[in-house]
Amino acid sequence: MTSGATTLDAAAILADTRRARNAENAAAARVLANAVQWARLHVVEDLDDASTVLVEGGRDTGIPIAGPGAPLVSDFAVAEFATALGLSAASGRTLVGLALELAHRLPKLWTRVQEGSLAPWRARRIAEETLQLSPEAAAYVDTQLAPFAHKTGPAQTQRLVDTAIATFMPEFAAERRERAADQRHCDVNTDQISFAGTSRIDGEVDFADALDFDDAISALAQQLADAGSTDTLDHRRAQAVGMLARGELPLDVVSTGSTTGISEPERTETGRITRRTRRRDVVLYVHLSEDALRSHDPNAVAEVENAGGQLFTAGQVAEWCGRPDTDRIIVKPVIDLTTHQSTDAYQVPDAVAEQVDVRDRECVFPWCHRPARRCDKDHTVPHDRGGPTCACNLAPLCRLHHRMKTHGGWTYTTLEPGTYLWRSPHGYTWLRDQTGTTDLTPPPVDPP
Repeated sequence: MTSGATTLDAAAILADTRRARNAENAAAARVLANAVQWARLHVVEDLDDASTVLVEGGRDTGIPIAGPGAPLVSDFAVAEFATALGLSAASGRTLVGLALELAHRLPKLWTRVQEGSLAPWRARRIAEETLQLSPEAAAYVDTQLAPFAHKTGPAQTQRLVDTAIATFMPEFAAERRERAADQRHCDVNTDQISFAGTSRIDGEVDFADALDFDDAISALAQQLADAGSTDTLDHRRAQAVGMLARGELPLDVVSTGSTTGISEPERTETGRITRRTRRRDVVLYVHLSEDALRSHDPNAVAEVENAGGQLFTAGQVAEWCGRPDTDRIIVKPVIDLTTHQSTDAYQVPDAVAEQVDVRDRECVFPWCHRPARRCDKDHTVPHDRGGPTCACNLAPLCRLHHRMKTHGGWTYTTLEPGTYLWRSPHGYTWLRDQTGTTDLTPPPVDPP
């Protein structure tokens, strides 16, 4: 059993760490504020200013280091600021540029940083994503994200940026899709072989093809396990790539030995045995607004849940589903989260699990972003203590956080469906809901 002294020491360590992090954030906010003031002292209003002549002449010039609408800043001044901080010129441009992006184009987020309610590292991460946006799109992100920026993750930020691009920059959105399509490739590195005889494969492919590939190697990896392989899942998936290359397509393994999903081999006129191409099921969890469904606008935004919650156009989703090798498309009705479904059994019915997944979207442990569909469904009031198996008593927890809750001294309660209050073994508390995580623990008091 842990001694009282050790527990106090552990609590003191956590408190001191939180104090240090708060001081670090305050110092980082001050550096950003100084970067903005330094930049404003060295704004280049006119390229004909005495200090800004032709670049090829070797003299100073103004450089755009933030998004459209932010001022040009003296290149020499930025380099001097960087040198004072022990940074390279390139790193200095990034630092000052992100500070200007926040101060000039994301003023609501900037205010939160300077008042201490938003960690500077979070604000900088958001600013990195908005540099490419038009002033209108950046203002939209600033307004929408500012109230929740302290608890949102990268995926949520990216979704909002994608929405802004689709809404305010449709031509840029189309160009970006075309560039992404042009970047597709598949590289097999046979020049650098490891001592163990392995090679790297790298590629960027269409999302629907990536889903098919993942399904295929997962099925083959499972077949290897069913056949008695004791290799790890990663090893079996790697072996499956070679099996696919040799034409060993995955079969649907069932107790009867059925091969549903793949046709029998057929003999061609040349006498060669070929295997027909397997028909494909497109499995996409797509969220579309009612307006998007009614308008039939191919540029309407659709969120694809099993693509990390990223946004695509409705036209792109239609293209995936409309391929000639797509066998079937299953459209599920909108889940009514208010419908109460309950069972006395411990096992969670699919319909109830779907309610939980749609409602919470992610593991509900503080700061975790693992997709709910990959999580355990935990009874918040244990089933053996009378807790029902229904959406209002279930929450998605990834395996690590499920273990921590069960065996690690963490507790949580459901304040309302989708909103959870967590308490750590040392008494820290967090509120978790669909918008993210809020730290409810008061700032630690400085020691006397």
